[in-house]
Parts: sequence; structure tokens; C-alpha cells
Amino acid sequence: MNSKIIVITGGMFSGKTEELIRRIRRAVIAKQNVQVFKPRIDERYDKNHLVSHNRDRTVPAVPVKNALEILTQVDDKTEVVAIDEVQFFDNDLGLICQLLADHNINVIVAGLDTDFRGEPFGPMPQLMAIAEEVMKLHAICSVCGKDASCSQRLINGSPAPYNNPTIQVGGSETYEPRCRLHHEVPGKPVPDELTHRLTVLTK
Repeated sequence: MNSKIIVITGGMFSGKTEELIRRIRRAVIAKQNVQVFKPRIDERYDKNHLVSHNRDRTVPAVPVKNALEILTQVDDKTEVVAIDEVQFFDNDLGLICQLLADHNINVIVAGLDTDFRGEPFGPMPQLMAIAEEVMKLHAICSVCGKDASCSQRLINGSPAPYNNPTIQVGGSETYEPRCRLHHEVPGKPVPDELTHRLTVLTK
């Protein structure tokens, strides 16, 4: 057995789906049996395909409602399972990926590591912890042109406040890549203890 879990992560527009599609195509060329899944909630470009943001790469994918549904649909002959937009799945996904890998199936997942607030997103922290391989990609900050690891949500061109819903499926009309310096989340709380320590340090 030499199966493993591979995580492709990063912010919006960093090329995660494009990299996932590249790996899927390599597995197909190697004559491996591949099954591809995506969350049913993601209908931005196509319900039944993975589609890169620039729409120049696609592969067929099965839309599923939750993580458990993936496990029920995996075929006995499958050698590779690929899953996109994993941040939208429930926390059962980590266990299911481990079960698949334990049964000699290579698992490749792609998704956002943080939400628009800059906080860990869905099952991604657990997946990154249990994976044998983690690839973190970066986009280009829309403000300064440096590496961007954050996803800036916009409402009418302005940064979305902290109390906005965590999940909001969208593309370039709703999000843009930002570096840490230019990522803005109005109303983001700072823990009282940290505020106190910062006050003491700056006196």
C-alpha cells in the first residue's frame, strides 16, 4: 500500500482547481481509474464538471450533497478520488478521506484554507494535518501585485463585514485576491486579552 492524501490549497484565484484538473488528467493518462466529486452547492460554471476560473480546463465531476455521499459512490475499481471545493463539505470529510486512503485509494482534494474573514475554513485544517502532501498556492494581490493568500469578499465594491455569512459561492464579481496587508474585514473582533497585551506593548 502506497496510497496517500494530497491537499491543494490557497486563496481564491490561486489555481487550485487548475492544479487538481492537471493531476486528474495525469492519472487518466497513467490508465488509473479516477472518480471526481464536487459539492452540489457549487454551480458557478457547470453542475457536472470541474471548471477552472479562466474556464479553459474542465473535467466531468459528480455533484454530491455531503461527504458521506462520496463514500457511498466510490466504485470497487477506483484508484484515485479527486474532490474539489472541499471547504464546503462537513467535517466527516477528513475521516472519509482517511478510509479511502486506508483502502489503497489515492485522494486528491482542493479547497480554500481560509474564509473571507481569514479564518480556517470547514474541514480544511484537519485535511492539511492528516495529508501526506500539502501544496499551498498563491494568487496575485489585486492591490499591490505581491503574493496573495487571502480571499477578499466585496459588497458593491467594498470589503464585506465580519458578520457576513461564511459561505457565499461566487467568482470575480464577489471576490478578489489580496495579500495580508491589503486584506480587509471590517468589524473583525480582537480578543480582549490580545488587545490588553498590545496596549501594554505600545505604551
